[in-house]
Amino acid sequence: MKKLLAEFFGTYWLVFGGCGSALFAAGIPNLGIGFVGVSLAFGLTVLTMAYAVGHISGGHFNPAVSFGLWAGGRFSAKELIPYIIAQCVGAIAAAGTLFTIASGKAGFMIDNTKAGAFASNGFGAFSPDGYSMQAAFIAEFVLTLFFVLVILGATDKLANGKFAGIAIGLALTLIHLISIPITNTSVNPARSLSQAIFTGGEPLSQVWLFWVAPILGAIVAGFIYKNLLQEHSEAQA
Repeated sequence: MKKLLAEFFGTYWLVFGGCGSALFAAGIPNLGIGFVGVSLAFGLTVLTMAYAVGHISGGHFNPAVSFGLWAGGRFSAKELIPYIIAQCVGAIAAAGTLFTIASGKAGFMIDNTKAGAFASNGFGAFSPDGYSMQAAFIAEFVLTLFFVLVILGATDKLANGKFAGIAIGLALTLIHLISIPITNTSVNPARSLSQAIFTGGEPLSQVWLFWVAPILGAIVAGFIYKNLLQEHSEAQA
């Protein structure tokens, strides 16, 4: 139960901090943090929670990461479903908190006909810069693959684990710097689902891509690390 609570709180903080920065702070005239600030916010949520509760649950905060660690031989299959449920519940709870706060401003409404509404992800007309479904799929697949490679490498028994949270947080920052214009950046199915539920409309119907592409990318990363990179490291040890 402690592991699941850690995943709940970690994923809650990721969505609240990352999506919250996009909703409340990115576009303020003259003071807004812009997409660079949002990228940093997402990275900081993972970095801070990795050190806060990572020692309890492993610090996944992301269904794709759980699948990637399973494929890499670092995580038990029997724990996948409980972890994913805890992550999704945490993400949805955070989105609900963001919705409640946002509703406190006069005139607030979610226009689900526009790209990025309520920090949702999308492709085609719902991509921030108009990228196609194929482009979005490739971006989410490749970026999640490298994200999980960083996680597996930074937490390897041969690596300096004290700096793992920094490497992982900076990797997520870089990922957002690359892909906010493409998909509004997912690489995390729970984060995508939570915002899509409150947005509804086309963003909700597109959420399948932000489950399939990140999970496939993560699984490929797990197999690559386990069967190629990790064996090479052990051979050198």
